[in-house]
Amino acid sequence: MDIFYNDARRSAPTALDFHRRLPGYAPTRMADMPGLAAQLGIGRLSLKLETDRLGLPSFKILGASYATYQALCARLGGEPAWANLDDLRAAVAPLQPLTLLAATDGNHGRAVARMAALLGLRARIFVPADMAPARMEAIVGEGAELEVVHGSYDDAVARSAAAASPQALVISDTAWPGYAETPRDVIAGYGTIFQEADAALGGRPDLVIVQMGVGALAAAVIGHYRRHRGGPLIIGVEPDHAACVLASLRAGQITEVPGPHRSIMVGLNCGLPSPVAWPILQTGLDAALTVPDDLARTAMRVLDAEGVACDETGAAGVAGLLALLGDAATAAEARIRLGIGPHTHALAIITEGITDPAMHAKVIAQQ
Repeated sequence: MDIFYNDARRSAPTALDFHRRLPGYAPTRMADMPGLAAQLGIGRLSLKLETDRLGLPSFKILGASYATYQALCARLGGEPAWANLDDLRAAVAPLQPLTLLAATDGNHGRAVARMAALLGLRARIFVPADMAPARMEAIVGEGAELEVVHGSYDDAVARSAAAASPQALVISDTAWPGYAETPRDVIAGYGTIFQEADAALGGRPDLVIVQMGVGALAAAVIGHYRRHRGGPLIIGVEPDHAACVLASLRAGQITEVPGPHRSIMVGLNCGLPSPVAWPILQTGLDAALTVPDDLARTAMRVLDAEGVACDETGAAGVAGLLALLGDAATAAEARIRLGIGPHTHALAIITEGITDPAMHAKVIAQQ
């Protein structure tokens, strides 16, 4: 027998290793909500507050930054040596002129625009016409060119895909035929959230409730917690009228929910699951549910009373818990089917802070 013990072996770098090298990196805060947990009849409710991440009011910069980096490395032919942002900017300079493209309902596009600005690249962001002016202004404020598409988010995705060229690189969180690697990297980038959560909680929760738009964040939850046998319950949440994942689960295949999608949970107004996320969702979700806009507004006010300021998409996970456990009949079935009870430790992700101040103020003022 001949054997060699390789002391030089290194583990593969994670998205967290990449994010730690970005300026301003710090783990986002965890908060416990004992009053709300008692109201819901569970043992503990923890919130991962993605309301201020790398200087932006959303978790999206995690996926956008890591996917941008991987796409640029592919064009460079490998990962460059770099210790700080100046090094990385110099490493990608030979790729100029280069524009980053993205479709968005707000946060993902702003994150791509921020990465372009940090790296000295241009950005062109495609948005649906009904997006809140404050979110459009935030994207322009990052130095990006804004193109308004007279249609839905899915129409904006199609326009971004059509605009790709050797000098224009699409950074999308959803996939289509022939385009899958970058959306996979977006999902991988979101894994930083759950590595941080494990460290902060000192273990894993019993239940994770997660927002689903095209499904990238939910796929990241499944990818993290299903690596080993067992793991927590994973429940996905969608708006009533943009429930493309739930429709796909019922059909057993990717199914489009035609628009217009007009939920106030704008980050979840998606009519088609990502083909990259879909197989992960199909085999990894324990349940999927829909919530009405009024319940998202209620969740925003409940969170605001606890000192957590967020917009409607950020509150959607908590809205899902209110829908699942706040009604006696629904809660009784959920407790039996899913084993939820006073022992359960639930984790929800507050995926954004305040991105539309006028809308936020209006909702909080309502009773």
